[in-house]
Formats: sequence, structure tokens, C-alpha cells
Amino acid sequence: MNATASEGALADVVHHAADVPGATLHYVSAGESGSPILLVHGFPESWWAFHRLIPLLAREHRVFAVDLRGFGDSDPAADDHDSATAAQDLRHLIRGLDVGPVHLVAQDISGGAAFRLAAAHPDEVASLTAIEMGLAGFGLEAFADVARGGSWHIGALAAPGIPELLFAGRERALLGDWAFPTMTAVAGAVTDDDIAEFARAYAQPGGWRGAAGLYRSMLAEGDEFRALAAARPLDIPILAVGGFGGPFTERTVREVSTGEVTSVLLDGVGHHVALEAPQALAAAMLPFLRRVDQG
Repeated sequence: MNATASEGALADVVHHAADVPGATLHYVSAGESGSPILLVHGFPESWWAFHRLIPLLAREHRVFAVDLRGFGDSDPAADDHDSATAAQDLRHLIRGLDVGPVHLVAQDISGGAAFRLAAAHPDEVASLTAIEMGLAGFGLEAFADVARGGSWHIGALAAPGIPELLFAGRERALLGDWAFPTMTAVAGAVTDDDIAEFARAYAQPGGWRGAAGLYRSMLAEGDEFRALAAARPLDIPILAVGGFGGPFTERTVREVSTGEVTSVLLDGVGHHVALEAPQALAAAMLPFLRRVDQG
């Protein structure tokens, strides 16, 4: 793992490397007892998105937060990276840690990998906490339609070669002047140090390939996800947490599950819930996880 500004920022967080087929993943851990939680970030993030949440969860749980392949300090992704590879990486990580089943927590674009993992390997997942998360085939593609209020960045990330052409060398400006300000509602929640840490990771060689692969997947896997949801709907407890997107996350997970769904909407919170409202997020998650652990 590269030396980073984040090292030492959380005294009780330990940095690790895990080998999975084709890559080495960086992850952090905290907490010494309790059921395991695996935190999976979205875009434009890394494990650092959870650095305020981890200590709150670690009081009752063993907590792991991973950099997906192609993000943070994990190995770069290949040009053909996709959400299926990300899902397999998560499964290999859980098996390597020997901690399954885990309470899986997925934000944003990591939802596709989380859904694949939970549907294909339900024995590895005790519950799902979906934070500001959508799925292809269930409305997420609409966010790529700029004619109907969608965002330009999805198509730009998904187009081969364009992220390196447009974003390389401009990471700090892109994240600090556009990405976080446009989707964050809590003033001051995303600090200059946060922006610097995220930008550092994306500025590494191949730093955009992980995100590009997940967004290309999102634009292509809708039919597959609808078929998967019909054949293997999730039958695990789900906590849907909405901020900027309101009830969108809850509506999505209800369409792909037959199990219990608990919904929490956080008023005045934007898209980056774990950074903006870690106390409120922990206050929603911890009682939910206790209920799941109690059977």
C-alpha cells in the first residue's frame, strides 16, 4: 500500500492487503468483537468515505472497509473491469478473512456488485445496508440521461479512453469543485483533507479504470439484473438509507427482494451519507444489525 495522508488519522484502524485472483485489494479493519461488517464505497470514493463511521460501528462490531479493485490503494483494474469482477473480489475477500456471513454495506455504484454477491452467494451475506444505491434494470440508468436531469459524468466515465483524456491531472478540481459540492447537502462535511485523499487515489496510474468499469456495467446489465432478481430475489434483511435520492433506494431494493426491508430517510443529507451524517447513519444501522443478529 502507498503511504497516504489517511494513515495514522484513525488510531484504531489497521491497514491490510488481501490477494484475490488477479489483484491485491487494500482494506482496513477496526473493532475486536461482534458480528462482521463489510463496508463498500461508491464513486468518487474509496474506503475513506467511511472513516467517520467506522469508529461508531466498531464499538459493537468487527468492521472491514475495502478499496474496490481500481479504487484507492487496491490494484488498478483492467480495461474490461466490471461489476461481476468486483462481486467476485468481495466474495474472495470475505472467504479470505474467514468472517462470513457479513453484514454487507454498499453505497452508490457498488450496489451492482453487492446485489450480485448477495443473490449468487446468500450464505456469505447476513444482511444488506443499501445507502443511496440503485441498480441497473430498476431505474438507475435514468441517471445517465442528461435530457431528463441525469448527470454527464456517467457517459464520460463509461466511454473508452475518455476518463484519462478529460480527468487525468484534474482530479482535485473535478472532485473538489464539482463532484462533492453538487451532491453534498451538509456544509463542511467533506473537508479539504477528504478531497485531497480521494484525489490522491484517482491520480494514480489507471486510477479511473475501476469507476469506468462499474459505470460501463451499469449501462449494460439491466436485463441481466431483472432476470437475476426474478430467479433469485434477495431473502435477507435489508436496510435502505436515503439522503439526496429520497426513497429511490427503498423502491429499488423492494423490487429485488422478498425479505424484510427497513427504510430510513435522512432529511437534509446529500448523497455522501457516511461522510455527511455518520452519527445518524450509525444510529440507523446499529439497531437494525442488532435485530438481525438476534435472529
